Amino acid sequence: MSSKRYKKLPEKTRDLQSETLDKLIPILKQNCTTKFDESLDISLQINNKQKKNEINIRTVVNLPGGTSKKVKVGVVCEENKLQEAKDAGAEVVGGDELIEELKSGNISFEKLICTPGMMIKLSKLGKVLGPKGLMPNPKLGSVTNDVKKAVTDAKSGQVEIRNDKDGNIGISIGNKSFADDKLIMNFNAVIDALEKEKSNNTIKGDLIKQAFITSTMGVSYKIKLGKSI
Repeated sequence: MSSKRYKKLPEKTRDLQSETLDKLIPILKQNCTTKFDESLDISLQINNKQKKNEINIRTVVNLPGGTSKKVKVGVVCEENKLQEAKDAGAEVVGGDELIEELKSGNISFEKLICTPGMMIKLSKLGKVLGPKGLMPNPKLGSVTNDVKKAVTDAKSGQVEIRNDKDGNIGISIGNKSFADDKLIMNFNAVIDALEKEKSNNTIKGDLIKQAFITSTMGVSYKIKLGKSI
């Protein structure tokens, strides 16, 4: 049963003609009538069905406008890199002893970074880390010797882009409190990252079939594809 607040929001917005993001953001913000700082989330449907293979996108993007989330980072590395990880802001840092803790399921962070030299040991924890989406991946920049950069990226607005089996991608580009230009920058960064993925795959036609944006407790609007100003 819909609340009185929700009933006051516009109806059948998905039937409206698509519009560019810069014109939709003020409308979305006006619809954010809850007492908390709602997030603005985009939903993308990619051209997932190809004749030869199915497209699987998994990459990361650094959102230039930042995010509202504070990410707690863990680092598994050699002793000579422990201080580097701590100085970069990692909350959980260690080597073999940390791996032993992880074996027991003692996980107190949202993202895990590992050096290549320690990855052989950490890879044995696939059953523990895999289901939580925490297994470091070289493609995502979380297996690296540049621990400082990896931790800084993870804490300054880096998010993962990944499609589900039906070809859908969901990602937040910020909150209502964000300035419009920061939300647009974040959206454009996501589009740029997906365009790079398209060039790495054999894709016929457009990669993105359609895109929508909504606020946490709001209604959805169709985005006119193409980068916003």
